[in-house]
Amino acid sequence: MDASELRREPLASSDLGRGDLFYFEDPLPIPLPAWRSGLYRHLAPIANRWNETLGMPYRYPAELDEFLQRCREAGQARTLSHLSRLGMADYLALHQRRGSAHIFPLQIVALLAEPGSDFEGGEFVMTEQRPRMQSRPMVLPLRLGDAAIISTAHRPFKGGKGYYRVNLKHAISRVRRGVRAGLELSFHDGP
Repeated sequence: MDASELRREPLASSDLGRGDLFYFEDPLPIPLPAWRSGLYRHLAPIANRWNETLGMPYRYPAELDEFLQRCREAGQARTLSHLSRLGMADYLALHQRRGSAHIFPLQIVALLAEPGSDFEGGEFVMTEQRPRMQSRPMVLPLRLGDAAIISTAHRPFKGGKGYYRVNLKHAISRVRRGVRAGLELSFHDGP
C-alpha cells in the first residue's frame, strides 16, 4: 500500500493537535479486515455485557459484517481506522469517538515505532472521569508492535451503589524527538 492511497487529515484542521492522521479507504488493507473481524467476534460479547450492565437495550450482532450494515443504514459508511504520524513537537489532544448513532465501545491501538529509538515522548495517555470526581490519568506504556484494547468513550464501573458509566478519553503526549507512528483500528464506521 502506498501513502497516496490514504486520506490525509492534519490534526490541526480539526483542532485535535499537531501531526497527521492517514485514514484507510474501504476495504481496509490486508491483514486488517481479518484482524478486525476476528477481534470483533471476541469483543462483541464484552460490549453486550457492558450495555446490559448499564441498562442499555442495544445489543451488538455476533458478526462484524452485520454491525457494519447497521452503520451503513444509519449513514455511517466512512472508515475511522487510521495510521497516525507524529513528528517532533506533534501531539494528539484528549478525545473520544462518540459522534455517531452506532458506536462500538472498544477499539484497538497499536504502536508502529520503537520508543527511545525511533522517537522520545509520545506516550499514550488515557483519562477516566467518574461522576463528581477528578479525572484520573493513566499512561499505557507501549513498545514497537504492542497493541491494546481500549474503551472508545465509556465503560461500566462498579461503585458503592452499583454500576455506573465512566467517561474515557485518550491522547498522545508531545513527541520530543523523532517520529512516532501508530495504528487505530475502529470497529464502527463514521458519517
